[in-house]
Amino acid sequence: MCVTLIGGMDRLEKEYMTVAADAGFSLRFIKRNERNFTQKIGNPDTLIVFTNKVSHEAKRKAVLVARSKNIPLQLVHACGVSSLRECLFKAQVR
Repeated sequence: MCVTLIGGMDRLEKEYMTVAADAGFSLRFIKRNERNFTQKIGNPDTLIVFTNKVSHEAKRKAVLVARSKNIPLQLVHACGVSSLRECLFKAQVR
């Protein structure tokens, strides 16, 4: 399964990737609202947005993309590794 993570801390990128790989997911990590943001989201199986580390505009764009492509969306205020673990567990249960 493919997961796109928007937001989070740059210094935790390796840990995010490791946790996702251990759970059996491939992870695409987008740090912030960048050029071609909506195209970089792609078509993942689940979209996770860490809302405390991303702008309101990036969150709004992510929600619009998720709704338009019917992608399951998780909005999480925390941005730690354990928060990602919990989101991935929820994605597996679906």
